Amino acid sequence: MNLVTISGRHGMVTAPHYLAAEAGLGVLRDGGTAVEATVAVSAMLAVVYPHMTGIGGDGFWVIAEPDGRVHGIQGCGSAAAKADLALYDGLDAVPFRGPLAANTVAGTLSGWAAALADPAGALPLGRLLRDAIAQAETGVPVTAGGAAIAAAKGAELRIQPGAYAAIFEPDGRPLRTGDILRQPALAATLRTLAAEGLASFYRGSLAGRVAADLAALGSPVTAADLHAHAATRIAPLRARIGGADLFNSPPPTQGFASLLILALFDRLQAEGADQFAHVHGLIEATKQAFLLRDRHVGDPAYHDFDGQALLDDGAALDALAAQIDPAAALPWPQPPQWGDTCWFGAADGQGRVVSAIQSTYFEFGSGLVLPDTGIIWQNRGSSFRLAADGWNALRPGRKPFHTLNPALARFDDGRTMAYGTMGGEGQPQTQAALFTRYARYGVDLQTAISRPRWLLGRTWGDASTTLKIEDGFDDSLYAALAAAGHDVERVGALTATMGHAGAIVRHADGRLDGATDPRSDGGVATW
Repeated sequence: MNLVTISGRHGMVTAPHYLAAEAGLGVLRDGGTAVEATVAVSAMLAVVYPHMTGIGGDGFWVIAEPDGRVHGIQGCGSAAAKADLALYDGLDAVPFRGPLAANTVAGTLSGWAAALADPAGALPLGRLLRDAIAQAETGVPVTAGGAAIAAAKGAELRIQPGAYAAIFEPDGRPLRTGDILRQPALAATLRTLAAEGLASFYRGSLAGRVAADLAALGSPVTAADLHAHAATRIAPLRARIGGADLFNSPPPTQGFASLLILALFDRLQAEGADQFAHVHGLIEATKQAFLLRDRHVGDPAYHDFDGQALLDDGAALDALAAQIDPAAALPWPQPPQWGDTCWFGAADGQGRVVSAIQSTYFEFGSGLVLPDTGIIWQNRGSSFRLAADGWNALRPGRKPFHTLNPALARFDDGRTMAYGTMGGEGQPQTQAALFTRYARYGVDLQTAISRPRWLLGRTWGDASTTLKIEDGFDDSLYAALAAAGHDVERVGALTATMGHAGAIVRHADGRLDGATDPRSDGGVATW
């Protein structure tokens, strides 16, 4: 697929499914803000990409305002009050599927509510959800990627309690590419939200129905847990590099790691995009960032690590960068982090730019699809450790570690860039690849995303921890990386293993550039 950078001026949306991008653009055309467009995209992705995301998951936002402010929102659910070690007695780990995996509150809708509290928005919620409701009712063609995941994971999903088989295997088999997926229960839920407001999910009629379904299916999440939840408004983490300020979400996300990779690489000598020094330098910066991430990053209520202080400490960053050998790979692997995700971005004519990301963690989350509401419930809490204390140890009310992290940059020349990707371990790495190509080496925005990528460790759909690298680089690069000690695994061209990336750049004069990933079903919509 030969894609080119798309340009516009009045508004722009990029998303990993074209219908989601079009839904967001429709909101912008109707006078909505980038925030309102982002809610429309989020809702549509719940309908067209249910294997990756949904309103039963969590979501994170970083928003750049026209007046220069940058702020964030974390719609991140905590562990249920009943989700304690006694609940998992006799188990070595929290299961990845089933009722015990559905042990945290879904925070996505609380993130919508917090974002929509901005008085700049004027459109009713019903307008923002209109297109998603229509597509859920009439049905959407299943994508090739969605069909492949349904086929691969069907055996472990159809045995879970709930409505998975009834909705996603209505003919007794996984839906295939081009089959029509209809979700009338989800459409009805979105209609209820439009009529009653987003608070209904946590403290209204929907909360009661959701809690009843969860209880019937065996989840520990209760109406009291839903009632106690609220999104958090946060100050994004910030890192200064040459020519730009970088922003990302603070813990419990891995946004710190994403910023640290770029801050370390900014200190390295690396001439030429996609040459050995570029790729090797980013891989080694990734290792340094992940080592710190895996020791320190989690629910900030349970640790005292000050990631912002480190990002502000030039001497400490210099010392970390000095640990990177420009010719040899640090031995790896470390334990990987998992996760499936959807990143998307929007910009409006007023100068507002949004970077957002949401997920139900694994493909179709916990596998629990609530029969009454059609909601797929996340399994983010399956990442908790069954331990009395320590990093990411399970406790009622604790937020799990998140791979989700929405990235944003403000350049000294007046550009604002929203960018991101899905892909667990791959998120910080793909962010670093596309950002450095564009910002440091001057590569065209779409080309920066379309070019081959690499991934150290595991991403969604894969369990190995090799250095996976796509075909398409200069042949000498593969040999040079192997000679430096990297465990190179060539994975073919343009594989979904590398995630679905996207980016929007707003220039100082108001011009907008956007790009999507040829590895996805996405699109850039603008006017």
